[in-house]
Amino acid sequence: MIKDIDIGNRVEHDRYGEGIVSKINLTSYEIYFAKGGKMEILKSNDGLSVIESTNTEKSSSEIDINEFEKLFTYILDKYGLLQEEVPLGEKWIGGKLIIQSSNTNLKPKEIPVEAFFHKIVMVRDKLRVLEQNINSHKNLTNEEKINLQQYITKIYGSLTTFNVLFNDKEYYFKGSGD
Repeated sequence: MIKDIDIGNRVEHDRYGEGIVSKINLTSYEIYFAKGGKMEILKSNDGLSVIESTNTEKSSSEIDINEFEKLFTYILDKYGLLQEEVPLGEKWIGGKLIIQSSNTNLKPKEIPVEAFFHKIVMVRDKLRVLEQNINSHKNLTNEEKINLQQYITKIYGSLTTFNVLFNDKEYYFKGSGD
């Protein structure tokens, strides 16, 4: 069990990766993980370690909501975890994606377009964080960075099919030929 974890601390969990502590409960921490979203981790969990402390002089109970919101937004933005608001094309709002197997005995799968669109935007955001991590990596050579960047560009190109879902062209996926 780790002591001295405060709101705003950057932590790492052996299963969920890096996250930011957003709330401290009596027996658990509420943490936003880059890979898993919001999770509640028991204080007794051995898989949690502090990566970076906020080093505030106030106790976590003395932070007002406005201070916390500013701090939390800053930390999420600093580590590329803040998701940009991307509008879905109006014609798709309320729509659904239907996946039908060639086997007519199987029931089709229906997914709200909003949920599917959210997943596509999350993929784009994760690719952007990956790009940032590659570009700022200390141990990769420039040649290795360029080679990895080319793979990411090809992935963007493969995702251009989903541009039809976006309301604004500024959010479109762009490959090497765009």
